Parts: sequence; structure tokens; C-alpha cells
Amino acid sequence: MDKKSKILIAVFIALIVVSVGITYWRIMIKKDYIIEGQTDCDPYAEKCFVWECDPNSSVEGEKCTGDPETDAWYFQVARRSAANIPLCDPDTDENCDPWTCAEGEKDCSVEFCTEENREAQYAAECNDPVKYAEENPAEEEECDPETDETCESAEECDSEVDEACVPAEDLPAG
Repeated sequence: MDKKSKILIAVFIALIVVSVGITYWRIMIKKDYIIEGQTDCDPYAEKCFVWECDPNSSVEGEKCTGDPETDAWYFQVARRSAANIPLCDPDTDENCDPWTCAEGEKDCSVEFCTEENREAQYAAECNDPVKYAEENPAEEEECDPETDETCESAEECDSEVDEACVPAEDLPAG
């Protein structure tokens, strides 16, 4: 092998090593890339993507169960720089919210459904919050006067038997 060939191979190997090193630094150290994820969306308040089960599918997770709660999923698309995502587990830490953007955070966004972006997310349709609220009236949340002091009990109770139903100022002294 002549001298020119050895120099060419050395330069070629050096370029590969430099390229791999720069890529490792950018991805593993600096975390300079965007992560995109589908997150839950409130169909009463936002224009969400709608994923619906496939009645002909045999794949677990895609086939219909017969339960309307699990056969449709309302989601939005969140994008965030990997460097800004906290290292925590949302399943075990209730304070972990990896998809909430900080004020003025660069490369962080939430995308809601439009007719233009619907197909890119493989969504069946976009929901209309007003129409959804009309078709699915929100269930009134039951409150427990024992755990929520601001809650007024709607339950009927016998105040002579159950002192928990009587406001403290109405209880006899003693």
C-alpha cells in the first residue's frame, strides 16, 4: 500500500471518529433533539384528536372492547426538547409532569387537532368541544363533606342522630 492510500484511510477513519463523537455529544450529553408524545386531552375544553378502536383488528390495544370509555381516546400532541424533560416517572411521582412547558421555553409546544394535521396523527376525526359537551353532559362531581370543608352536603340526614350533618354553630353547647 502506498503512502497516499494510507493517508486517505487515516483521514477517512478520523472523519468517522469525529462524526461519531460529535453525534454522541449532541444526543447523549447535550440532548439536542425534540421528543413528541401523545398526551391526554380534555374534549370538553379543547379541540382534541380522536382515536377510535378498530373493530376488525386482532391486535391487543387496537380492537374494540365494547366500552365507549376505552374505545375512543382524546389526545393532543406535545413536543418538548429532551434537555428540558425532567428525569422522573409520572407513574410513581404525582408531581412529575414531563409535558408542561415552562414560560417562554424554546422548542416546546402543544398541538391541537385541525383538519390539516389530523391525518398526520392518524386520528379518525377532530372533536368539537361545544358539540361534545352537548352530547356528553358533564357528570356533577359528588363531594364528601367529611373530606371537603367547602362542600355542602346534598344528602339528607337526620340531624338528631348524625351530628356530622349539623353545622358546628348549631350544635348544642356542652
